[in-house]
Amino acid sequence: MTVKLDFEECLKDSPRFRAEIEVVQGDVSELETRLEKLVKQCQAMLDAGRVYCQTSKSFVNGLRELGHQCCRDKMMENCLDKFSSKLSVILEANGEVIETTQKAVKMKLQTFVKEDVRRFKDVRKEFERSSETLEAALSRNAQAPRGKLHEVEEASNTLLNARKSFRSEALDYVLEINVIEAKKKTDILAAMLSLMEAQAQFFQQGHQSLTELEEYRHKLNEEHTQFVLDAAREKRDMEQRHAAIKKKDMSYDDSIMDFNADSANGIAMEGYLYKRASNAFKTWSRRWFSIQKNQLVYQKKFKDQPTVVVEDLRLCTVKPSSENERRFCFEVVSPSKCCLLQADSERQQQAWISAVQNSIASAFQERREDAHSPRQRCSSMSTNILGGGGGGGGMDQEDEDCKALTEIQGIPGNRQCCDCGEPSPDWASINLGITLCIVCSGIHRSLGVHFSKVRSLTLDSWEPELIKLMCELGNSVINRIYEARIDEITIKKPHSSSPRGDKESWIKSKYVEKKFIQKLPEMGRNTLLRRSSARRNRIIIPDRTTQRPPLKPKPNRATLPRLTGLSPSDIVQKNNTHKVEEEEEEDLSGLHPGALLYRSAALQNFPVMADALAHGADANWVNLAEESSTPLIQAVSVNALAACEFLLQN
Repeated sequence: MTVKLDFEECLKDSPRFRAEIEVVQGDVSELETRLEKLVKQCQAMLDAGRVYCQTSKSFVNGLRELGHQCCRDKMMENCLDKFSSKLSVILEANGEVIETTQKAVKMKLQTFVKEDVRRFKDVRKEFERSSETLEAALSRNAQAPRGKLHEVEEASNTLLNARKSFRSEALDYVLEINVIEAKKKTDILAAMLSLMEAQAQFFQQGHQSLTELEEYRHKLNEEHTQFVLDAAREKRDMEQRHAAIKKKDMSYDDSIMDFNADSANGIAMEGYLYKRASNAFKTWSRRWFSIQKNQLVYQKKFKDQPTVVVEDLRLCTVKPSSENERRFCFEVVSPSKCCLLQADSERQQQAWISAVQNSIASAFQERREDAHSPRQRCSSMSTNILGGGGGGGGMDQEDEDCKALTEIQGIPGNRQCCDCGEPSPDWASINLGITLCIVCSGIHRSLGVHFSKVRSLTLDSWEPELIKLMCELGNSVINRIYEARIDEITIKKPHSSSPRGDKESWIKSKYVEKKFIQKLPEMGRNTLLRRSSARRNRIIIPDRTTQRPPLKPKPNRATLPRLTGLSPSDIVQKNNTHKVEEEEEEDLSGLHPGALLYRSAALQNFPVMADALAHGADANWVNLAEESSTPLIQAVSVNALAACEFLLQN
């Protein structure tokens, strides 16, 4: 430690000592002022640094959230995630620098000012007080008269004590001056070293973090350069297209509205139309209409589930409407309702009418292009998936076929042959709605198509209506009809290992001679035919009188009471799966099989339809009391495609 003031000079109390003390006191005062200012500046810097770190963290969080929003662009998401992570590391290091500066600089300097400088001031006050006391004692001692020994002795004693106290305070003051000079160097240097060490660590850590991203940054920079070139090229192309399009007449009436049945997204045509509501106010609303999957649908917003206007275009027609006061109107007429629509121009009106007509024609002419059966398609699809080959164009259709075939096999009883019980049947009778083994299918084929129409589950293609029909019936339902009296007879039902002759005899007795169904002339029918709430809600039957007129069969066909092979619970089970507040019930007692088929077709009750056909109902039976309507017309009137298919197959 360098000695600022000499202790010898202190004892002499020479003018030189006094001058040096004044210089030291000035230096300490100026040092105190500068240190107090530096501490305030350091505090302001720390506060600003904390605000910067907090704001920067918010900014980094914003980058991270932006990366999550760009999740569809993996390059952008990866870039923002990497950069935000490294910036977070740098901000954490910056926070450590701020805390180090707080402890090593601000607190240390503040302690020096508040403790060391204050102690120096207190010692200086004691020195100045003892100096004043010494001056007073010297003056009093000099003024003491010779003749007054008592005053002289008292003045001498006072001077002696004052000089002793002064020398002690002067030595303490000199010591404190030397100590504060030395401490000033050590504390300030230590604070600066700590600050610079923290800064060095901060920049080293930041450099290391950024070095880890150096390769990625170079790669990203190259991609960015390519993006800039591509963007400039795309901008030039768009400007050229924009200029070319501006030269054309861009009136809304010239909008492109071509019908395309083979579009990639399955939408044959789409656009805005006005739709008249069916309520009492007859309001018109603008909706986005589209023709897809042989249906006419519309929606208000993109996220809304499309509302089906026409469930199957094959059951409707379209025509211009001239009765309405509004222009460009046309009607889409189905058996159950009429939907009035309005286009924005005559050209669009004709385009929509043509599109609906073409969709109707396409729906009737549509055939499956793939000749494979559903099971073969499932197998080939699995092979393609495992082998990594094949495109995805037909995968959706194949997946639907596999799902439909699984549904057929999941119907109760369909996993065994309907006639002999052999597991995993690969054949079916589409007019009966049952599955068969290969032996029984051959016997069914020999009966003729007027009894059984056989189709392979593995070799033939299956239309959606046939699949739905098979799911509505099944082996269990048909056996309850055709084997209703099996417990009353002595014939034993064949099993899978029975001889072909036994199976053939059984099948002929069951389907041709119909020995096992309930016989007709039994009076009284107490069963009730119900229509489920689910179907009743979607069926709109044309206006009829509240009381149905009596059903009249065709001439020369008698009306006979009969008892079906289905129990009342069997009949209502199919159509009573939903809870209803109020169900419609019809008494079937005394109904002719044809009348029973007529009623059940309108209600889409397939088990009862099969029961009526088993008892000889004519699929073309005519109800003279209701404008010569037939079961097929009843099925069409309620949009029951599966029921129509069932009647056409029989």
